[in-house]
Amino acid sequence: MIPLPRPRFLRALVFALAAPLLALALSAAPAIPRVTSPNGHITVDIRVGKTIAYDVAVNDRAVLHDATLSLTIDGRTFGRDAILTAVTPAAHDATLEPVVRQKAARFRDHYNELRLDLAGNAAVVFRAYDEGVAYRWETSLPQPEVKVDAEEAAFNFTGDYTVYYPEEDGFYSHNERLFEPRELAQLATKNLASIPVVVDADGVKVAISDAAVEEYPGLWFRGTGGHGLTAAFPPYPLKEELTGDRDFKVTQAAAYIAVTKGTRVYPWRALGLAMHDGDLVENPLLYLLAAPSRLADTSWIKPGKVAWDWWNANNLTHVNFKAGINTATYQAYIDFAAANGLSYIILDEGWYKLGDLLSPVPEVDVPALVAYGKKKNVGVILWCVWKTLDDQLEPALDRFASWGVRGVKVDFMQRDDQKLMEFYYRTCAAAAQRHLLVDFHGGIRAAMLTRTWPNLISTEGVRGMEWNKWSTFITPEHIVSLPFTRQFIGPMDFTPGAMGNAMGKNFTPRFTRPMSQDTRCQQLALYVVFESPLQMLCDSPSNYEREPDAMDFLRSVPTEWDESHVLDARISDYVLIARRHGSDWFVGAITDATPRDLAVNLSFLPAGRFRLDAWRDGLNADRNAEDYARSTEHVTRNTKLPVHLAPGGGWVARITPE
Repeated sequence: MIPLPRPRFLRALVFALAAPLLALALSAAPAIPRVTSPNGHITVDIRVGKTIAYDVAVNDRAVLHDATLSLTIDGRTFGRDAILTAVTPAAHDATLEPVVRQKAARFRDHYNELRLDLAGNAAVVFRAYDEGVAYRWETSLPQPEVKVDAEEAAFNFTGDYTVYYPEEDGFYSHNERLFEPRELAQLATKNLASIPVVVDADGVKVAISDAAVEEYPGLWFRGTGGHGLTAAFPPYPLKEELTGDRDFKVTQAAAYIAVTKGTRVYPWRALGLAMHDGDLVENPLLYLLAAPSRLADTSWIKPGKVAWDWWNANNLTHVNFKAGINTATYQAYIDFAAANGLSYIILDEGWYKLGDLLSPVPEVDVPALVAYGKKKNVGVILWCVWKTLDDQLEPALDRFASWGVRGVKVDFMQRDDQKLMEFYYRTCAAAAQRHLLVDFHGGIRAAMLTRTWPNLISTEGVRGMEWNKWSTFITPEHIVSLPFTRQFIGPMDFTPGAMGNAMGKNFTPRFTRPMSQDTRCQQLALYVVFESPLQMLCDSPSNYEREPDAMDFLRSVPTEWDESHVLDARISDYVLIARRHGSDWFVGAITDATPRDLAVNLSFLPAGRFRLDAWRDGLNADRNAEDYARSTEHVTRNTKLPVHLAPGGGWVARITPE
C-alpha cells in the first residue's frame, strides 16, 4: 500500500507547481501607465485587480483616491477580479466649432486617452483633458440584447470637503433644486441628488456629471456617510400610470436599470476640474464628451430672444382688447417682438385643449398668428406637455410644420430613466426632420444633448424665475450659485428680465404680477452671465415699453458668444464675466446679498478705442431695487473700472468699437 502524502506536503507541492504559472500570468499583465492631461496639471493613476480603482490629482494634490467602478450585466460583474488583456494609449487634438455658440465659436478638443481591455469582451476608456477627467465602459458581448443590473461609480475624495449638493426627494422630479453647501460626511445613502454635484476639494473644484447618455438612465448620487459619493440610477420602468395630462409616473420598476445592446459604448462619467472658481464657469468638458451632431443640415437653426407670455400672465395694459390667451394678445406680443428685434414669441399653456395637441382652443388662431409673425420676421414656438406630444408625435409635428411653427417647448418630463431618455432622442430627431427647434423644460438631462442635437436650443431643469410667482427661494445667493453648478452641464433657460424688482421685506410672491428678488441691473446682467441660446424676456411687453433704458440693452444683447472670459469669480458669491459677439463685447457682474466692489480690467479688448455703455445699480438700489444709473465713456484695453454692486446687485456694459 502506497502511503498518502501528508497535507502540509500537498500544499507545498501545489504551491511549487502553481507559483511559476502565477508569476507568468502576472508578468504577462500589461503595465498601466499614468494618464496625464495635455498641460500636465491633471494625473490619473489606475489599478486593475480585485477592483478597478483610480486616483485623480491636480498639480500633485490628491483629490480622489481609490475611486472604483464596475458594471453588472446579466448577473456578471465587469470590474471585479478583472483580468487586463491589453492597454492602448492614444491622444487627440482637434478644434470643434459648435453649430450654436453657447460659450464660444470654437473649442480645443485635446486629451490623452488610455483604453483598458478586460477578459470577457469589456473595456474601460479613461481620458484626461486640461478641463477634467472622464471614463466610460464599452462592451462587445455576443448577445444582441442584455440587461444592465447595476453600475458602480464610487467617487471617493481625500477629505471631508464641502459639496454643493442638489438634493432631491426622489427620482420623479423637475430637477429644480437649490445648490446648498454641505459636508460630504453629512450625506448618507438616503440623501439623493441629481446632477451636477460640485465638490470644493480645498480649492480645487470638482463638478461631477455624466455625458452622452443614450439608451441608458441618467446618473444620480447618494451620500456614503464618509468622504465619498456613489452613483444611483432610476430603475427601468415596467409599468407607468398617467394622471391628468402630464404626471406619467412609474408604478412598477424592474430590478435592473437598462435594457440595451450587447455591443455598445456606455455614458461618460465626467469630473470637471478647476483650480480657480471662474474656470468652472468656462469649462466645456461635457460638450467635448457629447456625441457629435447627427444633423447634416443646420442652416435653419436660429438662436434668439423670445417674448414670453406665461410668467407675466399675459398682463397687457393700455390696449383696446381683453388681454389673455387669445389671438389679439399674441398679435401684440408679435408687434412688441418685431419692434425690438426679438426672434420669437412663445404660446405657453392654454393654447390647446389639454390632452390633444391637434385641438387649439377657439380663442387662439395659430395659423393666423404664424402668418402674422412671418410678415414681421417673428417666429412662433408652441408649448406642450411631453406625454401628449409623445402620444401624438408625428401628426402633431406635421401639423406644426404645416402651420409654419418654428419650434416646441416641451414640459413636465420629470424623469430620466432609460425610457424617458429615449423620448429626448426621438423628439429631437422628429423635430429636426421638420426644421423645428426644441426647448425642454421639466427635467435636467437634455441639457447635455445640445451638441448631438443642435436644434435642441435650450433646456430648463433649473429653479428659475418662475419660482418668484409662488416662493421666496430665488434669492441672489441661489442665482449666483448657478453659473458654477447647474450651468456646468449646458444651457439654462432661467428666463430672466423682470422689470419689477425688490429685495428683502419689499419682495412678495405674486402669481399674476410677479417680481424678482434682486436689483434691476442684476436682471439685466443675467443675459450675459447665464447661457441660453434661446433667451426669454419674461416680463410683459407693457412693462418693457415703460423702461426704454432697459430695452436699449435687451435689444442689443445677443444669445450666442464667440468667446467668454471670467474676469473674477467666487462660487456662490459673485461673478464678473466678459463675452464677445462679433466685434462687440458685453460684460456682466452679479453678487449675492453682500454688496461688493469689483475692478473691471479691460485688458481683454484689442487695441483701439471703444465706447462703453454701462447700466449700474443706483445709489439707492439697496432700498429700491429698481434704482439704476446709466453712463457712457470711452475706454481702451488699458482702462480699469471700479464697479460697486448693491446687495443682490448687478452691473452690465456693452462695449463697441469706435
